[in-house]
Parts: sequence; structure tokens; C-alpha cells
Amino acid sequence: MISRRTIRVKVMQTLYTISTFDAIPAPAAHASLLKQQFDQPRRLLVHLLWLLTEILRFPEKYAHQKASKHLPSAADLNINTKLAGNELLWQMLEDKALLKQIDQLKPQLELAQELIKSVYLKLAETETYQTYLSTPSRDKKAERKMVEYIVNDLLLANPSFVAYIEELFTDWDDDGEGVVQLLASYLHKPGQLNFEQLIDRDKEQFGVELLRTVLEKQEQLQSYIIPKLKNWDPERIAQLDMIMMKMGVAEFLFFETIPPKVTINEYIDLAKEYSTAQSGQFVNGILDGIHKDLVAAGALRKVDFRKS
Repeated sequence: MISRRTIRVKVMQTLYTISTFDAIPAPAAHASLLKQQFDQPRRLLVHLLWLLTEILRFPEKYAHQKASKHLPSAADLNINTKLAGNELLWQMLEDKALLKQIDQLKPQLELAQELIKSVYLKLAETETYQTYLSTPSRDKKAERKMVEYIVNDLLLANPSFVAYIEELFTDWDDDGEGVVQLLASYLHKPGQLNFEQLIDRDKEQFGVELLRTVLEKQEQLQSYIIPKLKNWDPERIAQLDMIMMKMGVAEFLFFETIPPKVTINEYIDLAKEYSTAQSGQFVNGILDGIHKDLVAAGALRKVDFRKS
């Protein structure tokens, strides 16, 4: 679910962080910084699951609040709490692995209270929810569809939710798509997810090796890049552009199963998204030129990645 593109972004961000230090930290510190980046999807996923359980449980809390009023109305005393008994909710609450993660990360309820209440009140007005409440039975498929409706229509499509989550998780734009896929997978099979290994080991190893290679082979990588800069002063090139070009050349030289075309296209896209308006074209020109030189010199050693 977590793509290689996301791994490249996290390596890029780690390299950028390291570039801001007065001195390059020890290798152990490199690994620690990258691990922090790799840990963000887990923290985000756990927070989303916790938030979802709080929304699903909210009708009971709301019913209690309304019934405790000094002079509760008939409506206050008859709030339907069916949602709080949703089978999927209780599977989540019985998932020891999820509960352990929530206990470790300790999401702060007070920060989310207004969002939880607003989502529930909006839900209560929908025809989808009223249909759900009017059905006395608890069909497993219907229970899951209700939860998925809350996620897709009342959270992911809700600007207030997006603002809330972006404030807590600065990597939402990078991690959101993959984490939402993991969330959907979890809702289909609650209790089956290994929260400690959300990133495939091969992808994680790719990130570790890419970071190590760029840091250890800095001079070699720059020796391919600088001659291609022509009238450009290396010191005036956007820092992210230089980092992405080093990563690209590292993939050319040291990652034999990654096709050069994939490498070039990935860094063009990343340069467009994360650097300047001209960066995509600039990075494309430099990497394409280096690739052609390596091919001409017979210095490119690639294997068929489909057989690797």
C-alpha cells in the first residue's frame, strides 16, 4: 500500500533535513531520521482508526448528555444508539494490536471533540443514516457499509476533517492515499493488520539503501552531475533539485533492478511537486543526459527487474 514513490519522498525529506545540519550526523542518526519518516504512516493510520471508533461510539455519549439535561425533551430521551453497537466497531475495540497502538500514541480526545460531534450531527441528517437506523437487523455487510460511508463521505470529503488532519500530520499529502488504502483494507479484515510492518520489507530496505548510498557516494554522484550543469553554479541550484538528482544517479549506478526510465519519470514528477516550477524540466534534462552518457560508456549495469 505504501508505494516506492512515497519511500523516495521520505528519503528525499531525510536528506534535506540532514543538509540543514552544520555537520553530517553519524550513520545511526541517519537511520533514526529515516525511521521517523517511515513511522508516520503508522501514526496516521492509528489516529484515523481511533477517530473512527470515537465517532461510532458518539451516539451513546450524546444520548447520555441529552438525557442528563435538566428538562430533557422526548427527542432527548430517544436518541437512537444503534451505531454504537456496530459489529465492526466492536471488532476494532477487541483488536489488541490496535488498542496497544492507541495506548502508545495517545491521541488527544480534546483536540477532536468538536470534529467528532460535527461529523455525527451531519451524519444524523443523512438519508443513508436514517435508513440504517430503520433497519432492525444487523447485517454484516450493511454494518461495514455504514462505517465506509462515514469514512468516505463524512471524513475524507469533509474540509474540516482535512484541515484537522493536516494540522496534526504534515505528511498527510504524502502518506494519505496509501494510508486510506490501508484503512479500507483494515475495515474489511479488522484484526489482521501488522501495525509494526505497514511498509513492505523490500521497500523499507530500498529506502535504507538509497539513503545510505547517496550519503556515502556524495562525491561520486556529484562528479556525474556537475559537468552537466554548464553555466549553472552548483551552489545556486535548488537544494531539493540537487538531492533528487543525486538520488536519481544513485539509482542508475547502484540499483540494478530499477529501470532507468522509471527512475527518470519518478524524479521528474517529484521535482514538479516538491521544488520549483522549472525543476521538472531541469531534473529531466540532467538525468537524461547522465543516463545517455552511462549507456554510451557501457557503465550502466541493469538486470531485468521482472526476473529479479
